[in-house]
Amino acid sequence: MSSVAKTEENTHILSIDIGGTSIKACILTEDGDLFSEYTKLPTPKNSTPEAVLKVIHELVTPLAPYSKVAIGFPGYVKCGIVETAPNLAKNRWAGFPLAQEVSDLLQKPVRLINDADQQALGIISGKGFEIVLTLGTGFGTALTFDGELLPHLELSHLPVTKNKDYDDYVGDKAYVKEGKKDWNERVERVIQIYKTVFNYDTLYLGGGNAKQIEFELDHNIHIVSNRDGIKGGAKLWAAQEKYHVFTTYPKLNSSNGK
Repeated sequence: MSSVAKTEENTHILSIDIGGTSIKACILTEDGDLFSEYTKLPTPKNSTPEAVLKVIHELVTPLAPYSKVAIGFPGYVKCGIVETAPNLAKNRWAGFPLAQEVSDLLQKPVRLINDADQQALGIISGKGFEIVLTLGTGFGTALTFDGELLPHLELSHLPVTKNKDYDDYVGDKAYVKEGKKDWNERVERVIQIYKTVFNYDTLYLGGGNAKQIEFELDHNIHIVSNRDGIKGGAKLWAAQEKYHVFTTYPKLNSSNGK
């Protein structure tokens, strides 16, 4: 193998997206182009850290080559540590060092951020105040300004009615229970709240249920697909370490010197 080819391989990024329904992975080039097929496995029903790590290992074993790992996680993470995971196993994730566990498992450096934040990096134009909302198993949010991620806020857990937060109000369970018409009315209400509170320049609507939106959108609101956000893993590694962009390295293993 030539040194040029080897150098190119060494810049590839393994991008992992952990969701409440499925866990997805692919290899990206430094520029965010797909180098491997986009593969996925179901998120285990008993979605404990150990079970999720097992699926990640099974999913990524056939994928190569890559030199670093980007992970989007459905909850609040700080410096590689999971703080919340509302759509995974209850009372099992708080304080779990997921970035370190994956880094040690794969022997590669890892950057771990909220899944909506990672998707946002692949979607945004980089101009002005842009917000990404994901309508999937839950309700994900990401805020950016001039292409830079702002500190993550779990806006999905703000109350929107007396007994519901945004996750309850427009998440997938609400879609199934209330039906498309009522769910659309709820999403439209949420957008009006965001428009008033944030006065964003551009709003992007992603996630699996974004395609169910039937009402007319303002000129600065765009529906995007999960595929649109695929470059997020590469953009995460291009980002400066700041706020929640943090690199975790494998622990030294005395038995093999790695």
